[in-house]
Amino acid sequence: MINYSICIKGTKPGTLKANIQETKAYGVAQADEILNLDDFCQHIADHNSPFSKGTIKGILTDAVACLREQMLAGNKVKLGDLGDFHVELGSEGAETTEDFSINNIKDVNIRWTPGKKFRNLRLDATFQLVPSRKMAADAIEVIKNTDTIHGLE
Repeated sequence: MINYSICIKGTKPGTLKANIQETKAYGVAQADEILNLDDFCQHIADHNSPFSKGTIKGILTDAVACLREQMLAGNKVKLGDLGDFHVELGSEGAETTEDFSINNIKDVNIRWTPGKKFRNLRLDATFQLVPSRKMAADAIEVIKNTDTIHGLE
């Protein structure tokens, strides 16, 4: 289940007429838990995997190193349902092609194109409305700073 909260966002300045600010309500995903590499490897191992958490962690660690190596070699790596990985350059423009050099290249970023099973999870997703992080934090502050709470005296 995907937890979400509702957030009010405005449009970017300058996109509407004379200082009119239009706002709309949007859904924002709220993560329940953050799995680190060890947790994720344990999760895989717990799914009837013949491999231990340590073996899985070693494979994933080596896969990351190899993926990085292939990206730096300028290759595209297709990982089936996971998707495709390739490099994308961020550069400053030059007046002419003759003026352009590698000094104009400022970033080398990795881009992921999702595979078929990751393109849109909407059809398989279920949702639950929860308070935003700010609303939850505000409620906790009210509780901490109130001597008696109606109904809990």
